[in-house]
Amino acid sequence: MASGQTTEQAPPVGLSAKAAARVSALIAQQGNPDLKLRLSVSGGGCSGFQYGFDFDEEQKDDDIVVTRDGVTMLVDGMSILYLMGSEVDFVEDLVGASFQVVNPNASSSCGCGASFAI
Repeated sequence: MASGQTTEQAPPVGLSAKAAARVSALIAQQGNPDLKLRLSVSGGGCSGFQYGFDFDEEQKDDDIVVTRDGVTMLVDGMSILYLMGSEVDFVEDLVGASFQVVNPNASSSCGCGASFAI
């Protein structure tokens, strides 16, 4: 690589523009600009693992930090193992609106999209 050139590495987990806009609106409703979206994976759900979405003010030492359009998403070091290459999207349809994780690592997922299997 020639000097002066930089390459921007893609984050291990993506955040779509629609998801970032929705998170930004939710943070504004909370009235706390220090809030960050925390994405996690835990055991449970109908498929074995489930996604968790929370707001958090604190960034931990092992967190992966993803930013898009002024929004920060945090993923802990254990959860990232199950989320590499995934993208968080915000989907609105006739059934309702929700955050969904498009996860290429999942061998199956439940109908609601909140849990998955590896």
